[in-house]
Amino acid sequence: MDEVEEIVRLTAWVRGRVQGVGFRWWVRSRALELGLAGSAANLADGRVEVVAEGPRGGCERLLELLDGDVPGGLPGRPGKVTGVAGRWSAPRGESPGFLER
Repeated sequence: MDEVEEIVRLTAWVRGRVQGVGFRWWVRSRALELGLAGSAANLADGRVEVVAEGPRGGCERLLELLDGDVPGGLPGRPGKVTGVAGRWSAPRGESPGFLER
């Protein structure tokens, strides 16, 4: 019998030069490729807040992609990420799709 992957909610706050550079669009594209639902929103302090729900493996991969510690940066990722803080929680039932806010 196949084991069903746990559904989780990831909230991540991304610091760096991530506003006005197409970063939220890039996050949306990666999240949809991973089958995740949620949103990416600019915050007043210059960070981007990413909320994603879906299988744990997809959320973990998205967090890896957001991480600024990727050697030499990540090809195609706009802006410059200097840090990411994440929090895991129970899913709340995000609507299908991924929004840029």
